[in-house]
Amino acid sequence: MLTHAPHTANIITEKLLQFIWLHRYFNYKSAYTTEGEPIEVIQTGILNVNQGPDFLQARIRIRDKTWAGNVELHIQTTDWDRHRHSPDSHYDNVVLHVVWQHPKPAASLGNRQIPVLELQPLVSTLMLQQYQKLMEAPDLPGCSSLLPVLSDISWTAWKERLAVERLTRKSAEILEFLTASNNHWEEVFWWLLARNFGLKVNATFFETVARSIPVNVLARHKGQINQLECLLLGQANLLSETFTGTYEQMLQKEYRYLKHKYSLPTIKGQVSYLRMRPAAFPTVRLAQLAMLIHKSHHLFSFVRDADSLQQVTCFFDVTANDYWHYHYTMRETAEYLPKKMGKALVNNIVINTVVPILFAYGLHMNDELIKERAVAWLLQTPKEENSIITYWQQQNIEAVNAMDSQALIELKNLYCSKKQCLDCAVGNTLLKNSSS
Repeated sequence: MLTHAPHTANIITEKLLQFIWLHRYFNYKSAYTTEGEPIEVIQTGILNVNQGPDFLQARIRIRDKTWAGNVELHIQTTDWDRHRHSPDSHYDNVVLHVVWQHPKPAASLGNRQIPVLELQPLVSTLMLQQYQKLMEAPDLPGCSSLLPVLSDISWTAWKERLAVERLTRKSAEILEFLTASNNHWEEVFWWLLARNFGLKVNATFFETVARSIPVNVLARHKGQINQLECLLLGQANLLSETFTGTYEQMLQKEYRYLKHKYSLPTIKGQVSYLRMRPAAFPTVRLAQLAMLIHKSHHLFSFVRDADSLQQVTCFFDVTANDYWHYHYTMRETAEYLPKKMGKALVNNIVINTVVPILFAYGLHMNDELIKERAVAWLLQTPKEENSIITYWQQQNIEAVNAMDSQALIELKNLYCSKKQCLDCAVGNTLLKNSSS
């Protein structure tokens, strides 16, 4: 019989019990019911994410009789009554009650005689201690001192799964946007594109600006770059001060007319210039966005129908109009420098706007080829450079391309930061290795 350190008791949760049961990380060859009858776990069952028992369609052999049904897990046997399962018809087909601790005398299971399996004597202390270290580690991830853990092949498979998981999660958000836009993919792409141009600091504000200017309004004025600029700058509250320059005054005049003509709403708030290089100022980004609209025709349709990633990156490689060669803001002039979108920004747009909306479209249309193209473009895009990727590289976890970097960002934010070690391939491997 395995022994257990008392201080590990406080880490036991029903999710941990589900994990142990699902993967059979207990000495199942020495399993007996609390009545002393031998148990053979033929099938642990399917984890139930809806109402009712924890596992469905399990198969258990007790002595010489095989039972097919459901399995319910609890920390204590008494939780059965505390959760009022006896009068609940969802639990009528439970054939085994798996608990961490079975108090003496035995707890009541109502009028039914359901076999009880106590896991505590069957689970490795080393595994519990490993799990406790992961949960209580002050640094993220808790397994950093043990990395890489997985083989190169396993890391490749895990990163692929994480990247697709990230795309699927982003797709769910995009499809919510689609509903809000009455199924208008061009409108949704416009919102997402504007948000991307705002980067982290101004993302939400830029999206608000985009939502205030319908794409059909932009389409009517795409032939006039100054009108596009005045719409974007004006709705971003960047044309409200007093200007003396001819171009700035012309933008103000155009904006007042177009705002009234289309009854554009007034946007609250201001752009932020916090810790930005001048080339990334929101004024410059809005001017580049205006130029992209000026040279385009049906942005989403172009991305959807593009033959190659190179065609897309070339299309997004624009330069703001001549006025901005001498300006970063409209308050003062600067030395000559064309405000060309750099490769880093274009790659950022591919990673965070083009690929996600293409994947979402493929998901929505049930088109596997489009989804595969989105993933392929992610593989062809250079990896991101940020603190998260640098950290993983210091742990000897490499990112070769954007799919890798997106996967590692997902791993850090959705698994490590939330201590979801039980759902992580690395955490699972560590616990499996210590479960014997």
